[in-house]
Order: sequence, then C-alpha cells, then structure tokens
Amino acid sequence: MRVRPISPQRLVTELAQRLADTDPTRRLRVAVDGPSAARPGEIAAALVDPLRAWGRPARHIRSEDFLRPASVRLERGRTNPDSYYEGWVDEAGLRREVLDPAGPDGDGRILPSLWDPCRDRASRAEYVELPPNGIILVSGAFLLGGGLPFEITVHLEMSAAALGRRTPADLAWTLPAYARYAEEVAPATFADLVVRLDDPRRPAIVESVPDAV
Repeated sequence: MRVRPISPQRLVTELAQRLADTDPTRRLRVAVDGPSAARPGEIAAALVDPLRAWGRPARHIRSEDFLRPASVRLERGRTNPDSYYEGWVDEAGLRREVLDPAGPDGDGRILPSLWDPCRDRASRAEYVELPPNGIILVSGAFLLGGGLPFEITVHLEMSAAALGRRTPADLAWTLPAYARYAEEVAPATFADLVVRLDDPRRPAIVESVPDAV
C-alpha cells in the first residue's frame, strides 16, 4: 500500500473527476463513509458543484436525515454506543426512498430526507427526480458492510487516537461504536477508495501498489 498526501482541494477534484468518469450514462450511488469527526457530509457536499460542472447532476443525502424515531433510537438510552452502531439510522428507509429508486431498476424518484430528529417527526420533504446520469452522494457513519447498495464506496479513515482527539467530549460515548465498526466490518480493507483523515488539513489517499513482476 502507498499513502499519497493530497490537499483538501485536490482531494475533492480527484474524487469528483473519478465519479464523473464512472458509468457516465447511468445513475451512480456513492457512499462517503466515516465518523462525524472526519466530516463526511462536508466532503460529499463539496463534490456536488464539481460533478454538476462535469455534466453529472448530483445530490447529497445525509444519513442523519434518515434517523429512526427517538422512541426506537433511544430505547436503550441517549448515550448507548451499541444502539448508535446498530440502530440509529433507518437503513430500510434509506434504501427504499433513495438507494433503490436511484439504482439501475429504479425510477429516479428519491426522497431527500425522511425524518426530522429535532422535531422527532417526518420531515415532509418533497420527492425529487434524479436524472438518468445523476449521482447520489450518501454521507454518514457505518454505511458499509451492511448490504446497502452502492456502486462506489469511499471510506474516511481515522486512527483511534486521532478520532479520540477530534471527537467532542459530549460525543465521546460514540467512540466504542466506531471501534466496533473498525473491528467487525474493517471498511478500509474493501472500500473502493480509502482516505486517511487524521488531520483534515492534510488528507492522504491510500493506494494499492501492484506487485513487482
């Protein structure tokens, strides 16, 4: 493996170009997976305009907008890491309302958000149409290894030490969930692209090096 340092701006440019060149006549479902400290939502949002400039209509979907109701999500308490890992996001709803419609057999009619966690009720968002060559960028944690259908997966990797430093004190209870994900799923071993983000100002792309002949 080779670790290639890259600037944040260049990272977005390279990611967008790679996505724009992938199956340019078909819809594309992309996971931008990583802990909140890695800011997957910011990276996914930054890709939207460059993709549109390259002729790929793009829409950013946050997994945080597909949470389960509080009565289900917080059944074991507000700071239970196992609940956070296993049942925070309504994956069935995300698949039904976004990933399946954006897939090869879908009609392109997607729901940008399903649940408003602040009001703890349905978001009442309107459906939108994703063009035949559109790209869905789904950001959030724990997106890989659970069977959600994506054509391309990007994993934002942080060491345990960096994650501990960059996670706010009031969210320290989530750290065991991230440790469990790293151990049980090991997303860095199979994601299409791995980006190390111990320092968001100095990302690095992890690349495979061909075996010497």
